[in-house]
Amino acid sequence: MNFVIDADHPALPGHFPGRPVVPGVVVLDRVLAAIESAHGPLGALRLPQVKFVQPLLPGEEARIEIDPAVAEGVPQRWRFRVLRGETVIASGDVQATEPVA
Repeated sequence: MNFVIDADHPALPGHFPGRPVVPGVVVLDRVLAAIESAHGPLGALRLPQVKFVQPLLPGEEARIEIDPAVAEGVPQRWRFRVLRGETVIASGDVQATEPVA
């Protein structure tokens, strides 16, 4: 799934004035939306590991890659990467706190 955060996004003015950077929470919101798009509503989640290694600037296109990891009897877990071109800007895990139907 590809996405772009426009320069007029309401989270940008305070993050950082004069040199806006897309906040990590906005990137994670797009990751969760991509997972829910494929699997339906998820309910309560945990993010046991998330790394932001490069900034995402307003207007830059990013791509979300999601790999599901399913273990029998264990809540659903997904590993994600967010890339700008071939450069990883964020990665981590999302885990449902209860099994997803």
